[in-house]
Amino acid sequence: MERIVVTGMGAVTPLAANVEASWSRLLAGRSGVRRLPDDVVGELPAKIGGVVPSLGEDPEAGFDADAVLSAKDQRKVDRFILFALAAAEEALAQAQWKPALETDRLRTATIIASGVGGFPAITEAVRTVDLRGARRLSPFTVPSFLVNLAAGHISIRHGFKGPLGAPVTACAAGIQAIGDAARLIRANEADIAVCGGTEACINTVSLGGFAAARSLSTGFNWAPAQASRPFDTSRDGFVMGEGAGVLVIEALSHALARGAKPIAELVGYGTTADAHHVTSGPEDGDGARRAMQIAIAQAGISPRDVRHLNAHATSTSVGDLGEIEAIKSVFGRDFAIAVSATKSATGHLLGAAGGLGAIFAILALRDQVAPPTLNLGEADPAGDGIDFVANAPRPMEMEYAISNGFGFGGVNASALFRRWN
Repeated sequence: MERIVVTGMGAVTPLAANVEASWSRLLAGRSGVRRLPDDVVGELPAKIGGVVPSLGEDPEAGFDADAVLSAKDQRKVDRFILFALAAAEEALAQAQWKPALETDRLRTATIIASGVGGFPAITEAVRTVDLRGARRLSPFTVPSFLVNLAAGHISIRHGFKGPLGAPVTACAAGIQAIGDAARLIRANEADIAVCGGTEACINTVSLGGFAAARSLSTGFNWAPAQASRPFDTSRDGFVMGEGAGVLVIEALSHALARGAKPIAELVGYGTTADAHHVTSGPEDGDGARRAMQIAIAQAGISPRDVRHLNAHATSTSVGDLGEIEAIKSVFGRDFAIAVSATKSATGHLLGAAGGLGAIFAILALRDQVAPPTLNLGEADPAGDGIDFVANAPRPMEMEYAISNGFGFGGVNASALFRRWN
């Protein structure tokens, strides 16, 4: 089986608009969650979110939309596309992949996921129709919100003509994009792929929908940085975040032939369905368990070889408990695996969460440090014995790390990485 390595990473997060600043701030215990504007939250009970800082707000590492597209072209796309373009640029720059030959462009895949795509663009279009009539819609309305246009814009900008895809599997989508890309490489349909997820749907309608489902945290509006608290007994829902996490992965033979420097190796991928409930996984975490087991079996290793897990852990009661049971089932009762929940710092990036979680797992391997789970004061008793990395980073030796992503509809995905020496 063709070995696959990671050669580039790019991220736009509520912590910062690049990988290294996001990572250093995560390790420093900083949070990207803040109070949302009143015109966004209105009378909603949830009033906080993980918002990507602008360059004006964060001159050191904020997001500069003007560096991605001109002001004119920005009006033709929704925010999730901007994030994807920026993260892809960073990942491709690190991978040093700018193919000049048509044969190379034909063998480059672009697989970028999103949970809901341009949801804000859709709601704004509805507003335009209601207030001004359908004839006032922009000709770019539909291309601005289609989920596959994140991948489409990356492909068009860089001339990538290999397979193009856009998994839309809710909060598992980012991991599935990585897995789909790996399968394309192993099927010899591509040599290299840009893959990951992007999301930007912090608006009144999406917040209202999740609030109606009682999914969002409402008890920490007064202290936004404390609201996302995976595995903690006082958790009361997830915090919506936004951003993008993108990898460049490629066949090891391809990377070595062009002199690329691998960062990590993707050694396993598993995906399953719960067939249980529209929004909730089963209490025993069966689907999550099977996804992790498939990834580990594909790598040909023992669960005990996996020393670190970047949990899906969104800070909801049902989701966290199901993942706890899955962790127990896969890794046994002595829990020799260090578990981090990085959504405690970023909020939940929905379809982009898997891409970012994979990046954090890879960085943990690179730097030999497990990132902290913020706000974990009293762990849920169901997790007794599990080695949660609480509130501070932990230096440790690790060769393998696994990252999870689970979503509405009962979809589960896990990606397993190996440290590159």
